Amino acid sequence: MKKLVSLLLLAGVLAGAATTHAADTTPKSVIHVVTVAWKKDATEAQIKAALEGVRALPKSFKGITRVWTRSIKVQNAKGTELPRTHAFVMEFADEAALKAYTDSAAQKKWYEVYLPIRESSTTHDITN
Repeated sequence: MKKLVSLLLLAGVLAGAATTHAADTTPKSVIHVVTVAWKKDATEAQIKAALEGVRALPKSFKGITRVWTRSIKVQNAKGTELPRTHAFVMEFADEAALKAYTDSAAQKKWYEVYLPIRESSTTHDITN
């Protein structure tokens, strides 16, 4: 009986750990992934300023929790006429934060630096 209780207790602990782990890996935040093709006349200084602007967004918009701006690899489909050279990611606290960011003062301010040098971009918003 003692062994049975021990096994049941162990099974309960393991099941709880598995549930906790699954919850930890399925956050409710929203990942906003953007790949960018810059205008041909965009300078390195302008691109740097645009990416620095992304890094500064969490300070001006509380719904953005984290950002990533250093592109290690950006894929383009074979035959792409306008290659995307950079990607960045913003993590929003939740879907409401992403919606609130659209047309916010923070977005408009950053767009002053970003839009004049962006030729095109693709955006993917992902959550659980």
